Amino acid sequence: MKTIEENLEEYKQTLSRVQAPSGLEGRLRDALQRVPTKKRNMNKAVAWISSAVAALILMVGVYEYPALAYYFNKVNFSALSFAEVMEQGYGQKVNKSMTLRDGTVLTIHGVIADDNVFRMYYTIDRPAGIEYTDDDFVRYSFERVQGFLTHSKSLGGGGKPGTDKSQFIGDNEFEPVSPFARSLTLIFSEWLDNGEKVTYPISFDFEANKAMKSIIKEDLSESIVVDKGKILYDSITASPTSTIVKGHYELEEYPRFSGETKLYVNGIEVRRTRAGGHNPDFELKFDPFPTDNIQSIELVLENFEGYHKINEPISLSSSSDRSIKVGDEKLWIRSVTKTDTGYDIVIARKQFTFLEKDNLSIQAGGNVVPVSSISKERPWDLNNGNIMWEQTYSFNTTDKPEFLLVDGFQYIKTYNKKISIPVDK
Repeated sequence: MKTIEENLEEYKQTLSRVQAPSGLEGRLRDALQRVPTKKRNMNKAVAWISSAVAALILMVGVYEYPALAYYFNKVNFSALSFAEVMEQGYGQKVNKSMTLRDGTVLTIHGVIADDNVFRMYYTIDRPAGIEYTDDDFVRYSFERVQGFLTHSKSLGGGGKPGTDKSQFIGDNEFEPVSPFARSLTLIFSEWLDNGEKVTYPISFDFEANKAMKSIIKEDLSESIVVDKGKILYDSITASPTSTIVKGHYELEEYPRFSGETKLYVNGIEVRRTRAGGHNPDFELKFDPFPTDNIQSIELVLENFEGYHKINEPISLSSSSDRSIKVGDEKLWIRSVTKTDTGYDIVIARKQFTFLEKDNLSIQAGGNVVPVSSISKERPWDLNNGNIMWEQTYSFNTTDKPEFLLVDGFQYIKTYNKKISIPVDK
């Protein structure tokens, strides 16, 4: 893989070669002249013209990113205050404050932007003598950041108490913002004591030349086959603040759990910080790469939802409270008990193992009897550090159950399948 200096030189050469498309200036002039003159909203017209001119300036290649010169392996932004980030030579100072109705002051100290997230550093100072409490985490919220070509939703954040109990120091992340924006507006909301929600906009200049582009941004076309389909990894974007892997599922049904995908750079595991997405898409967020000297990048699907088909009936003739090996898992037949309406069978299994319920039945007296009801799951402590989960399955029959009939079960299956991402060296 190329060094950062080589990448920077390529960016510089690319920018120097960027030219506006032939005839763009004339088409832009004609478009501006066609803006209706009668009863037009002058503010909207001015804003449209300003945006068009800004876009033209960007397209002819004078827009540069001087903050690209960094070694992101040396800075873990998630662990630093904004003052410490500035000491490293990164970020943009904002220092913009807004006073709420009760005298609380929100101050935006600075921001960092890259292809993965927009991070804002702030403090909230309650009025003198009023402590910042846990209730304030619900009282205040960051909704979005908006601007030219930007409508970035909040992704959450964290923080800690400040110099006294009236102050909270935090950072909040948003979806990436457009580098074309020249100003941004934070939409901040507060729930008042009377239940009313109030929103406050706070605008500030955005200096995109202090934003940081990604070192690695690669489209992928890699997939891993699992029991009920496959997992496709679509892209990886590594920036100074984080590494994001995006993909989607092609499965018979949406999984109950996302499993564990690990990222390794030069054989070093990169810590995963978040997993999310909306069916069928998923997004995995990791820490920044540990080094800029990239020799290898690997994604490893350690485990994921699996399915085991049960082809043989499970005998219920032996004594209760016994374990049965089924595929890679164990089921426990805890008890088979006669009731006023039939028989109850208590079955225990691991937390993320689920028996198929559609065709679950028993064989009793030569007949197949479907399950009539299933209780809620409840913990079963083995007193050895392990906790299983059990449920009661009820069957309406006067004949003693002989076999349990079930199509199969879903469980967390170990895959350990690896994808190697090509690295340019």
